[in-house]
Amino acid sequence: MIRQQVIVLPAMRRGYHLITERVLRELGELPQAGLLHLFLQHTSAALTINENADPSVRADFSPSLDRLAPERAAYYTHTLEGDDDMPAHIKCSLLGASLTIPVRDGRLALGTWQGIYLCEFRSGAGERRIVATLWT
Repeated sequence: MIRQQVIVLPAMRRGYHLITERVLRELGELPQAGLLHLFLQHTSAALTINENADPSVRADFSPSLDRLAPERAAYYTHTLEGDDDMPAHIKCSLLGASLTIPVRDGRLALGTWQGIYLCEFRSGAGERRIVATLWT
């Protein structure tokens, strides 16, 4: 059986946001076993799984990824949408727009310290949409 729905996240500031609880609230009751696939319908944000306890991990993401994809690099040709747009596309490609998470015993089978992040790379971005597909 396949269940699918769209999760709409409100606009968030630039940064790395734990959205695990929001996703779980939107999904409701989970099956005993299955797979959850999350697909972010955007090219300037990303989804990832990482540390859910210490907020310094989320803070350290920004300077690390900013070094890999800096703003205003002289070699960018895609510049019409602002200084943060091309770096956002690069960061999205590095981290990815989708996740697949096993469901076990009616819960996401995340590790003890794992959480789902929305990585917002744009300043002033709007709402974000995630297509959630649950296979049971």
